Amino acid sequence: MEAEAATEAVKKPAAAKIISKALTSSSSWAFETAMLPLSMILVQVLTMVTLLICKLALNAGMRPFVFLVYRNLIAAATVAPLALIFEREMWKQVSLVIWGWISVNAALGIVLAMGLYYHGLRATSAAYSVNFLNLIPIITFIIAIMLRAEKLMLTKWPGRMKLLGTVMCVCGAMVASLFKGQRLHLWATRLLRSHAAATSPAGLHHGMVAGTLFLCGSCLSYALWFIVQARLAKVFPSKYLATTLTCLLGSLQCFVVGISLGHSRAEWKLKWDLQLLTVVYSQGVFNTGVTYVLISWVISRRGPIYPSMFSPLLLIITTAMDSLLLGTNIYLGSVVGTMLIFVGLYAFLWGKGKELQLADVAAAQKPAAGSEEEAQEQGGDDMA
Repeated sequence: MEAEAATEAVKKPAAAKIISKALTSSSSWAFETAMLPLSMILVQVLTMVTLLICKLALNAGMRPFVFLVYRNLIAAATVAPLALIFEREMWKQVSLVIWGWISVNAALGIVLAMGLYYHGLRATSAAYSVNFLNLIPIITFIIAIMLRAEKLMLTKWPGRMKLLGTVMCVCGAMVASLFKGQRLHLWATRLLRSHAAATSPAGLHHGMVAGTLFLCGSCLSYALWFIVQARLAKVFPSKYLATTLTCLLGSLQCFVVGISLGHSRAEWKLKWDLQLLTVVYSQGVFNTGVTYVLISWVISRRGPIYPSMFSPLLLIITTAMDSLLLGTNIYLGSVVGTMLIFVGLYAFLWGKGKELQLADVAAAQKPAAGSEEEAQEQGGDDMA
């Protein structure tokens, strides 16, 4: 009896530890499940603020690559302390191969994706340039499948919903962009209309063909950047240090490109005006630094397709704020496109969530099956 009581006393703390660990794991999973979409929504809000302020700065005469150099230097300085505190040991893993992946990551995500986009934004308009960001999900989806970074199984409903959600998001973005319909009078506030008109020189929105080519190249670069981000997260699982090094290399690459384009010394000087506010507030600290960390973390947890599916939300947020602040008209087509985007987004997230659940179940069944086989083999040995 004493031996049984001692055994029960040993089992109770062990059971309590198992239950506590299970509860902790469950709460951590619930927190991560909530934070992943919220992080991507925050990224879109920060991008919207960046777009509005950046358009004003570019209209005022700031060069895109000058803009990117300062933006990424400040972003690197913002994230570097986090890398020193939490990922100091990761420096030992930085090899020539890692430097190569980070260099490609910076070239695609900063020099090409952002550089081409801001040149397209400068040559066209903000509303026109936002439409091209909504082409990123379908391009990323196709490239990820071609490179086998994403699996699509049309024989199962999760795969079908992912494909349907992607198509609906892109269709919704196109409807909101190209179909006007009846004008909706929602509000009359135009807070920044006079300032925007004052800072927009005549004839700025020129070269639509060249601007369109810039924006198309930016979309392709963004799609490839998501794929490279997923690969970088596997070979170098670091959020802060990888972000810091990417921003530093991207700033250096943008400086070389800016010098080669013949920018004068006067264009590299920042003054206490809208340009400095744009670089420091939204472009450096919040947009580049915070966005890079959030996107890197989400890609490492959910893959390269997950962040790109939130880009259609940028059209919705930008349309609303552009109308509220700059007085841009909202038409019925924008509302219809918004509904399609929301339905498509939730369809994709449902399919992606189901695939993740099936993958977790399959991974949990493999150890269980292995332990049963070992038990059967052990039983056979005992009988022999």
